[in-house]
Amino acid sequence: MTVVAGVLIVLHLIGWAIVLGGALVSLRPPRIPTGMLHGALTALVTGLILAFLLTSGAWKPDEHFSNTKLGVKLVVALIVTGLVAWGGRRKDKGVPRWLVLTIGGLTAFNVAVAVLWP
Repeated sequence: MTVVAGVLIVLHLIGWAIVLGGALVSLRPPRIPTGMLHGALTALVTGLILAFLLTSGAWKPDEHFSNTKLGVKLVVALIVTGLVAWGGRRKDKGVPRWLVLTIGGLTAFNVAVAVLWP
């Protein structure tokens, strides 16, 4: 189970890296590349699987976890995925700069929650 969880964590981090990197390189001109949606969906799905493995006790059964932390990360991941999907459909109207900045900021916040929240 440790190998499976390790692979899922790597995929999860790669997904968030794609979203954050896509937001940073898409500030001028503001746009939402297709890869950002793929990265957000990858991060969301792998995060849900990891949360299930952690809460079910299949992975690290003796370790305590915070339901609040998992809830915050899930809400932020859903918001980021929704913003990326919404922004990706606005190709004809253009993407506002605040949207790309918000996606990047929320992604960085989600990573910070994962690393800094005990």
